[in-house]
Amino acid sequence: MDKRQHGNTPNAPSGPDARREALYLALAQVPRGKVVSYGQLAALAGLGRAARWVGRTLSQLPEGTALPWHRVVAAGGRLSLPPGSPSGVEQRARLRAEGVLLDQDRVDIRRHGWRPMESSG
Repeated sequence: MDKRQHGNTPNAPSGPDARREALYLALAQVPRGKVVSYGQLAALAGLGRAARWVGRTLSQLPEGTALPWHRVVAAGGRLSLPPGSPSGVEQRARLRAEGVLLDQDRVDIRRHGWRPMESSG
């Protein structure tokens, strides 16, 4: 089995606390008005292909966290939180407040996707 499927890349943070810290550091860098996918965030944090782990971990953030969890979307820009749920309503409101356009519960990744390599020059 390919170890990358479980996020075990050679330089990946080890241990649950180190993995969470790496995730939180990567998430904190996502700028206002931009979004990343769960998989992209996992890769940015050095966690390989751990998109599902990222989703589970973000779902456990404490209420009132300063981390921009609302900027994380599913593949292709799809919003994965149900539209009528409290977190889904909050995510949509926060994204709109940052100028992110939503069309049928999708974000235009070409327009609003964060590409840190392009941003850093």
